[in-house]
Amino acid sequence: MSSSVIDHFSYDVATKTLKITFLTGMVYLYKNVPNKTFEAMKTSISKGKYFNSMIKGNFKFKKLKFE
Repeated sequence: MSSSVIDHFSYDVATKTLKITFLTGMVYLYKNVPNKTFEAMKTSISKGKYFNSMIKGNFKFKKLKFE
């Protein structure tokens, strides 16, 4: 996965939680994210653009400490 803002991301099907680690080291957990949203992000050409248009501002999140 290549992105200018996202280092990596993962998804927990049981809790519908999307975990995104940004290149800055910041880690966010996005809650109640449908699996189809995660799957679409995996296949998107631009992970950052997909994040900004489909995830940011659309799901509640929890900011974690740096990884």
